Amino acid sequence: MTAPLDRSTTWPYVDGEPGEFSYARHGSPTVAEAERRLGELDGGRALLFASGAAAATAVVLGLLEPGRTVALAEGAYYGTGELLDELAGWRVRHVEFDQTGPPPPGADLVWLEAPSNPFLTMPDFEASAAHPALTVCDSTAATPLHVKPLERGCDLALHSATKYLAGHDDALVGAVVCRDESTAARLDEVRRKTGAVAGPDAAWLLLRGLATLEVRVARQTETARSLAKRLGAHPAVEIVRYPGFGGLLSFDVAGAEAARTVESSTTLIANMTSLGGVRSRIEARSRWEGDRVPAGLLRLAVGLEDPGALWADLAQALERSA
Repeated sequence: MTAPLDRSTTWPYVDGEPGEFSYARHGSPTVAEAERRLGELDGGRALLFASGAAAATAVVLGLLEPGRTVALAEGAYYGTGELLDELAGWRVRHVEFDQTGPPPPGADLVWLEAPSNPFLTMPDFEASAAHPALTVCDSTAATPLHVKPLERGCDLALHSATKYLAGHDDALVGAVVCRDESTAARLDEVRRKTGAVAGPDAAWLLLRGLATLEVRVARQTETARSLAKRLGAHPAVEIVRYPGFGGLLSFDVAGAEAARTVESSTTLIANMTSLGGVRSRIEARSRWEGDRVPAGLLRLAVGLEDPGALWADLAQALERSA
C-alpha cells in the first residue's frame, strides 16, 4: 500500500497538548514513515534531512566541538571536503587518510566512504571500528543492499538519498542512520533547531524509490560489471575502477581533451552530473574537482538501459577520442 502524502505543516493539539505531530519542522507523518522504512533497511534509527550535505553538516555540528578533528577518507566525495573547509571557521579541522588502512590517532570523528566517489576504494571497517572515535560511513554509492555500515562497526551511516535510494532524479533528500538512540536524539535536536528537515514530498518520493531499490540496484550492478570488464579491455582506456558491486564506476582516458570528447560524444548516456537515477550519465570529474582527480577521469553512473546499447554508445565515443 502506498503511504499517504501529508503536506500539513501543523496539526491540532490533543487534549490541550501537542500530539505525535504538531509542527512539520519537528516531524511529520510522511517523513516518519520514510525514516521507519530506511531504518529497517539499514539497521538503525534513520533521520531525514533536506539534502545529503545538510545531513553531513548536522553530523559535524551536532557531534563535534570547536577544536576537534575529522579524519576524512582520501578520494571521498569532494563536497565533503568542501563542507569541512567551510566549517574550519568553527575551528573544526580535517585531515585526509588512506581508508584502506587504519585512521590516524587523535581523530575525533572518522569519516569513511563505501565506496569512495570517484575512486571507488573500500574502507578497512575493522581498523576503523578499533579506533576510539565515532565513525560515520557515507554509503551512498553502495546502498544498504551492498553495505550496512552499522553492521561493520560504524556508529552512523550517511546517505545522499537523492541518489540510489530515491532513484529517479526528482527528490533532494539526505539521511543519517544511527546505531544508538542518544546519537539520533542529538541529531534530531540539531535538525529541529536548524530547520534542515526533509519535506514531505521528498520523503514520499523516497518511499517510492525504496519500493524498487532492490530490482534497480541489481540491474545496475549487473550492467556495471559487464561494462567495467569491456572498458578494461578497450585500448583507449588506461584504468578502470569498480568495487564489484553497484552502478558506479570510473575510468581514465588519455587526458582532458580525450575525456571531453568521450563525455560529449555519447548519445544514449547523458552528459550530466550525479548518480543513482534510472538514466545512465557520464562526466569528466575534473570540471568539479580540479587537480585532485586525473584530468582524464570519467565517472560513469549506470542506469537501467539495455547493456548492449550502453556499450555501443561508449565504444563509439571512445573511438572518437582515439
